[in-house]
Amino acid sequence: MSSPSPSDRPKATTPTSLSGLLPFLRPYRLQIGLAILFLVLAAAATLAFPLALRFLIDSGLAPAGRGEQALALRGHFAALFGVAVALGFFSAMRFYLVSWLGERVTADLRNAVYSHVLRQSPQFFETTQTGEVLSRLTTDTTLVQTVVGSSLSMGLRNAVMGIGALVMLVWTNPYVMLQVSLIILLVVLPSMWFGRRVRKLSRARQDRVADSSAIAAEV
Repeated sequence: MSSPSPSDRPKATTPTSLSGLLPFLRPYRLQIGLAILFLVLAAAATLAFPLALRFLIDSGLAPAGRGEQALALRGHFAALFGVAVALGFFSAMRFYLVSWLGERVTADLRNAVYSHVLRQSPQFFETTQTGEVLSRLTTDTTLVQTVVGSSLSMGLRNAVMGIGALVMLVWTNPYVMLQVSLIILLVVLPSMWFGRRVRKLSRARQDRVADSSAIAAEV
């Protein structure tokens, strides 16, 4: 049975294509839960930072007396410093847990692929180039590590921050929110088109890397 050509492989057009990683993620449910918790906390701290700065400017400089003003500034500076410390801690924990998950999942995935390749029949190695198999073990799993270890986390964080920012805009000034929504549409629609284009080029690049590795290994 010959190896499938790039056009025969299923295309990853939706995030549900990552469902194949679920068996590798289940052993780390606790770490995933902690990573999501710190991700939400870091996003909340990022959204709270402008509020703390606003209270510092609006309320800290309001009292007329120098003593009252100094006390107000001290309290608001302490709140701003606390938000900054919380943001740094939550971001560091999120980055550590997500990076740890990416490394673990990639190692498990490589072990599973390697074990699966070793169980193939001799006919498989007669029809499949060794270089392509090695490329799938190295380059493709590195892409999975990038997705699990950084891209997915950044996407979720940006989504949480985006939703929170939109809610704050609606609460603060609905008219400005309407203007921002129109601008977002003008930015998001071209970005979606470029994203599909980049995904297609990235897939073609991975196939070409596998082909070149296969040819080099055979030579």
